Amino acid sequence: MQLNAEDGRHRKFIMVQLPEETDAKSEAYKVGYKNICEIGKERIRRAGKKIKEDSPLTTQNLDVGFRVLKCDSSNMKDVYYTPDEVEQNLFENLADNIKDDRTPEDLLFQVMLDLGVTLSSQIEQIEIAGKRVFTVADGFLMACFDADVTEETIKAVAQQKPYYFVMRDSSMANDSVATNFEQIFATYSPDTVRKVL
Repeated sequence: MQLNAEDGRHRKFIMVQLPEETDAKSEAYKVGYKNICEIGKERIRRAGKKIKEDSPLTTQNLDVGFRVLKCDSSNMKDVYYTPDEVEQNLFENLADNIKDDRTPEDLLFQVMLDLGVTLSSQIEQIEIAGKRVFTVADGFLMACFDADVTEETIKAVAQQKPYYFVMRDSSMANDSVATNFEQIFATYSPDTVRKVL
């Protein structure tokens, strides 16, 4: 970040830290840092703040933000990857192929990884027809994981012509939306690559 402040470039970096717990007797633990990752995040925040304070005129547009990602298992239930190995009578329990404890952000980052979209890409949340839609890299990828997504939302997204659009199968408000999904994109944005989880 300091080098970017000095020469105006836009270097990016990845830091990796195991979540090693801090000693319960340490000062770090006593002030609330339960693991080394928490200390690392605070050090990055402080470094960015200090760089900007030291040179306020030349660092107005300096990006000192960062994302914290954790390795985890897939967001998808096993049936998504191995449908042939699932007994037919289990399908009623598997109406949604996404694990219950996953957030829309979890799904977005997995989609970004699957599609080869850089994890440092700019992500915005916008509202389209009352639904939260993620737009990544200035609309290159758009995704909606809200419930009860209507044709109005699908049409509004298609009219923005993203390269990729991703949504959950269970997000579709009704059978009509599912039936018309492909036709809406064929009409408004036929080149958009569509993926339904």
